[in-house]
Amino acid sequence: MAWRLSAADVSGFKFLLSLAIMYGLMAMLAHSVVHMKFIKPLEIDAPLDRFSEARAVEHVRILSKEIDGRQEGRPGLQEAADYIKGQLEMTKERAGSHIRVDVEETIVNGSFNMMFLGYSITLAYRNHTNIVTRMSSADSLDTDPSLLLNGHFDSPLGSPGAGDCGSCVASMLEVARLTVDSGWVPPRPIVFLFNGAEELYMLGSHGFMKTHKWHDTVGAFINVEASGTGGLDLVCQSGPGSWPSHVYAQSAVYPMAHSAAQDIFPIIPGDTDYRIFSQDFGNIPGLDIIFLLNGYFYHTSYDTLERLLPGSIQARGENLFSLIKAFTNSSKLQNTHDRESFATTSNEYTDERAIFFDYLTWFMIFYSRRVAVVLHSIPVAIFLGVPFILCLLYSGLRSWFAIFCDFTRGMLFHFAGIILAIIFPILFSILRLLFSGRAMSWFAHPYLAFMMFVPCSLVGLLTPRIVWSCFPLSQDVSDLKTSREALSKEARFWGAFGFYAILTLAYLVAGLSGGFLTFFVSASMLAAWPSFCFSVKYFGCHSLRSTVFYIIPLIPCLTYCVYFGGFLAQFLIEKMGMMGSVPPPYGYFLPDIIVAAIIGVAMGWCVGPLIPICGHWLARSSIFQLLLHLTVLALALSSQFFPYSTDAPKRVVFQHTFLTADGNQVVDSSYDFSVLDSNSLAFVFKYAPEVANELHVSSEFSFEAATLSRRETWMAVFPFSLLFSRSLKFPTQSDGILKQYKYFPHLSVYKQHTISSEGSRRVHLELSLGSLEEVWVTVLNITGPLSSWSFADNVLPAPEPLDGGPPSYICRLSGASHENWTFWLEASSSEDLRVEVAVIDQKLVGGAKKLKSLFPDWVDVTAYSSFMSSYVF
Repeated sequence: MAWRLSAADVSGFKFLLSLAIMYGLMAMLAHSVVHMKFIKPLEIDAPLDRFSEARAVEHVRILSKEIDGRQEGRPGLQEAADYIKGQLEMTKERAGSHIRVDVEETIVNGSFNMMFLGYSITLAYRNHTNIVTRMSSADSLDTDPSLLLNGHFDSPLGSPGAGDCGSCVASMLEVARLTVDSGWVPPRPIVFLFNGAEELYMLGSHGFMKTHKWHDTVGAFINVEASGTGGLDLVCQSGPGSWPSHVYAQSAVYPMAHSAAQDIFPIIPGDTDYRIFSQDFGNIPGLDIIFLLNGYFYHTSYDTLERLLPGSIQARGENLFSLIKAFTNSSKLQNTHDRESFATTSNEYTDERAIFFDYLTWFMIFYSRRVAVVLHSIPVAIFLGVPFILCLLYSGLRSWFAIFCDFTRGMLFHFAGIILAIIFPILFSILRLLFSGRAMSWFAHPYLAFMMFVPCSLVGLLTPRIVWSCFPLSQDVSDLKTSREALSKEARFWGAFGFYAILTLAYLVAGLSGGFLTFFVSASMLAAWPSFCFSVKYFGCHSLRSTVFYIIPLIPCLTYCVYFGGFLAQFLIEKMGMMGSVPPPYGYFLPDIIVAAIIGVAMGWCVGPLIPICGHWLARSSIFQLLLHLTVLALALSSQFFPYSTDAPKRVVFQHTFLTADGNQVVDSSYDFSVLDSNSLAFVFKYAPEVANELHVSSEFSFEAATLSRRETWMAVFPFSLLFSRSLKFPTQSDGILKQYKYFPHLSVYKQHTISSEGSRRVHLELSLGSLEEVWVTVLNITGPLSSWSFADNVLPAPEPLDGGPPSYICRLSGASHENWTFWLEASSSEDLRVEVAVIDQKLVGGAKKLKSLFPDWVDVTAYSSFMSSYVF
């Protein structure tokens, strides 16, 4: 039977095609903005009074290619420090008499407690290198308030670190050069901190704040970071106070910031130096500015020079130089003493979390929290007031209560559509996984996620419109000179408006900063309604022209929603590769559910405002059938795509584990593997047969018959080890390690125990790291009646109960492996103290090197050796 379409169906399909073209153009614009297509990078021979991306990229090339590894424990880290210092000394030589440039290499040591990823740990460090430069006018004083510009030059395990954070260091070096060569004299000093130990949990910045002579002069800071290799250089955190974000809004050349990022950032597994300066060890106002796009390569061996997005560093550099000028010219820049003295003084921007956002990086909108309280309450007031206004206009022919009931029904129907727009993609994602052998098929192909989930999300948005006519209006149509359809559109519009208005107010009451988006939506709808009502008088309620007049005022808002929602979806898609593996059965479904839900939410922003007026063109069974067919087709098509590629690698952690005793004996050794997403190691073995053959894994592999790694095996990477599940252990020979190293890490008593008058027992210990050559970090796990220790000013962190065992006190040690660590532990009773030691050495020995080389290109392997031993005192 032929599929016959009515005239209304044909009009609906034409309207759907028009919307698809409109949103396609918006998506192209958003893609261009996010990928910095509008920025022209300057060449290496650009004028010296301009920031040049090419000059900065040359620094990245040297740091990430010519220097072999900038990890703690490797010689490349000191080479990088020497290179940075050399470049700064050259800049100093070019400086004229009007500007003073001081360059220092400082060695930092310290110990402190912190919460990381929700877990309490102690960090102790020594001999980490910071390079610090201070640029000021020739007549400046040492106590003058200064601006701090911070970035780290160390890299994570196994990564060249071109983006994270070679790009940051390169930008800072070029800005430092520009400050001198431009002839501009800073009215206040600028301190450039190139810190050498951020990847070890912000140790370099802590060392600066606790020991450096200039730390008390810092009146504001800018922290530059990278969670990708370019794209939007987003202000992800700002504060305390709203002054830093206000300065940014006024001065950024290419503003890239929205306050909603501060709502999202806490749930991302990671942290930056921002917390050290503004929260943990200072109350300094500042900005946290981070590259976010291409997170596929973050902390992987693919973070190379070639992956940098052109234009990103140019935009960052121009922004930084403009921000530096604005901060150093601000009268609000105060040193620590003055800031504390006037802490209670109020000013225009003292509220904690202002509202701000950029519009496609073209301009910035900023308003204070106090203004937001008024502004974000207006839509709700309008929603509640409109029924009374309509009642007065119709001189009693309409009941305000009946109008309000219809508006409430419209709001509930719109809310139901938003919920269904989220639920439908989730259900389809689960359905696909039930018939597919692989999750995250969209990971290397993000467009697949939009193809799969946008059509079914639109079905969810439109579903309540189908059943709207089944419910009668509360108003009596016979008494009014208007049609039921007109009253229905009015109720649906104001209901949808009320939904976004109430959501805006809810954001505000919750203390969040993302309410600007729904406020923008509600304000734009308020502008579109008069346009629609005016057009209805000329073209009629059912005219396509009237619908167009409603859409046109919404275009700026819809474009921003596409930009915001598309970027958020892309960011989360990239991050799904490193969010950790949740145990089955739920872990298998979780990434797909999250991505489906986010796209559903984005559809609520991007298309939701159109539904009240445009819904009757689309809410037809023929269009529903088309959308569902497209969904099924996309779901089937997605199953044919492989989830990973060299541009979107799967992350595998490979630990060559050695259990040692007495400093020169190997008790046991094994290869331990884990992954960081929902496709398990069985997936890796299936598509990497050479690895499976080397490990003697058969095609009938099952986790039930395999040997799982215990959680404590991964103690050296705590607390990231808590992101692992179903890790596998494969026994292996240890002959190679005995040839490589003469001595292994060993803990011993170097001084007789002392007992206090209160009965507490103090154990004096010495830790030798043996012959290990490239030590990254040492982790101590102490259980028993521990009451004090010599770390962190003798203050214990909160104990962590791990896997149902006794409370553990975790301490991470880093720096100078050729020297022994000496410390003491104090027990409150005669009960034994148990100390487990785990040391990461970045060198692989024996067959581990060969095994790593067998992994295919679509897998990124973070590999290292872990030496573990246990002691009782």
